[in-house]
Amino acid sequence: MIQFEAITYNDLPELRNLQPEGWADIIPDIEFYLKQPFCNPVKAIVDGRIAGIGTAIIFDHTAWIAHIIVGTAYRNKGIGGQVVNHLLETLRNNSVETCSLIATELGKPVYVKAGYNTVCQYLFFERAEPWIDIPVSGNVVAFKEKYRSRIYELDKNVSGENREKLLAGLLESSVLYVDNNDYVLGYYMPALKEGLIFAETNEAGLELMKLKYSTVDKAVLPLENTVGCEFLTQHGFIPTKTGTRMVYGKNIDWKPKMMYSRIGGNLG
Repeated sequence: MIQFEAITYNDLPELRNLQPEGWADIIPDIEFYLKQPFCNPVKAIVDGRIAGIGTAIIFDHTAWIAHIIVGTAYRNKGIGGQVVNHLLETLRNNSVETCSLIATELGKPVYVKAGYNTVCQYLFFERAEPWIDIPVSGNVVAFKEKYRSRIYELDKNVSGENREKLLAGLLESSVLYVDNNDYVLGYYMPALKEGLIFAETNEAGLELMKLKYSTVDKAVLPLENTVGCEFLTQHGFIPTKTGTRMVYGKNIDWKPKMMYSRIGGNLG
């Protein structure tokens, strides 16, 4: 019998035992979820122990589920599927129409069984050769408060979601590409997980990529962004694997060709 309860700070020591091999440290992400009112991290308890976890991240009528992890001693018992279904029920009760995720190969069958469909593939890159400095355009500027509403507009156009509550506290660290009329065409947010880059033109996206990848050795882009993928291969990066973006419910009008760096495995 599985019981579902909210994760608390007191659970963090036990959650370290669930750390999957090859994943980044899960604890900072769990701490992030605990701090945000739009996140709902839950634990699945079996015989008094935490057997698995998962989190729902809610933006108005869209959401993501993330960090679906089952302890090694509890795998192949259907617990992962029960965690997913519990989170989806929570989202339906909150009038969420679309729930996205990025699946590992291990997790994909669980999501297919729950009713998820594949949207696209993400391509993972790692640096194989030293970076050769490239001049960055003078149109790349630091954030100013006057740009805030335009960044929200751009993000919604590209993501298809209203994510103001995710972005609001991180905008001050962002770097922007503005045209000669001081209009924002792209932004890079290094403080948001892997360093999100959204841009409405290739020029803006590539200039922000120049800035980011002069110091960052890994990248993840949608396979459909051929311009961004070609930039990486031309500048010393090699593809290493793929990941699958999936959706439950309504498709959203997002634009993968305008994503020049994802946020992370938990938010696309």
